[in-house]
Amino acid sequence: MSSAAGPMAGLRAAARWALVVLLAAAGASHLSWGRRGYRIVVPDWSTRLTGLSKDAIVVGSGVAELMLAGAVASMPRERSVGWLVAAFFVAVFPGNVHQWRTGRSAPMLRTDRARFVRLLLQPLLVAWALWSTR
Repeated sequence: MSSAAGPMAGLRAAARWALVVLLAAAGASHLSWGRRGYRIVVPDWSTRLTGLSKDAIVVGSGVAELMLAGAVASMPRERSVGWLVAAFFVAVFPGNVHQWRTGRSAPMLRTDRARFVRLLLQPLLVAWALWSTR
């Protein structure tokens, strides 16, 4: 391994573990203290489209985040895991847009500025998932 690969490999590993922590914390919040707040921002169209209640969507996304955290932790260099995480981040983006457009508060997103910044961070989350798992 070249000297340049060593630091980059270490940086990728740190980024993967940070992604695991982020996904696990988000999943836990969807299943516990933040569950009620997240239901507020689920778009009405998503319940019609899926036939699920807002609570079921919040719980499902929390379970998905925990499963993705486990997958990244247990298969750190599996590219398909990175693609699954990236796809999840893309799939929840319409809900983030809905939250910003309606001005609804959720845990840690109580201002229009915070909700807008959250939108800008979404592409970075996608890139982070793909980069850290390759």
